[in-house]
Amino acid sequence: MTRIGLITPSSNTVLEPETYGLLRDVDGVTAHFARFTVLKIGTDADALDQFSLEPQLAAAELLADCRPDVIAWCGTSGGWMGVDRDRALCAGITERTGCPATTSTLAQIEAFRLLGCRTYGLVTPYLSDIQERVIQTFANEGFKCVADRRLEDPGNFSFSTYSPDQISEMVRDVAIAEPDAISIFCTNFNGVRVAPGLESELGMPVIDSTTLTLWHALRLAGADPSIVPGQGALFTRLQFA
Repeated sequence: MTRIGLITPSSNTVLEPETYGLLRDVDGVTAHFARFTVLKIGTDADALDQFSLEPQLAAAELLADCRPDVIAWCGTSGGWMGVDRDRALCAGITERTGCPATTSTLAQIEAFRLLGCRTYGLVTPYLSDIQERVIQTFANEGFKCVADRRLEDPGNFSFSTYSPDQISEMVRDVAIAEPDAISIFCTNFNGVRVAPGLESELGMPVIDSTTLTLWHALRLAGADPSIVPGQGALFTRLQFA
């Protein structure tokens, strides 16, 4: 049995049901969740302070009681707060629990690298100042954003209310620039169900943050991500190692 521990923003309503859906037909893998408070996304002090390490580490310690094989922070805050913050979080989780750890942002960077992407398109519900920070974070890692769409929503709960059709049209818009891949970057912005179909339609990897984080957690737990059916290049193109 492989157990995946997932730390969840408190106002996220997409992550848990969609992760359970992804694993519905997968034998031998279970997902387990812990929450900490996240109510809005912005660059003001109150919004940034939500992501202090201690609440996340406390959530990880609770998850450790179910003896997971890996713990992942299923949030994209590293995109605007910097990957060093996520790396410090992962180091802290491993120190306190003994589990390997990842985050949605670190998983995105790893996916871009393994897929050989140099350019990408970015689709989010975020405010412009958040979006620009995300673009800069990925630029620092060597990835160029060639097109992006954003909804100027401070969220976080509201991110889950956008329709699959609206998300799909945003993805199609950025695909016009012919990036190497497209990132739907937010775990409460439900691209899970539309990403595989869009990938087939557009002929390029379309990577949703919820699915992405599960992919990386499975790899760190020593499981082959291709056991999750119906997914795209990230799960099927890359030889498991």
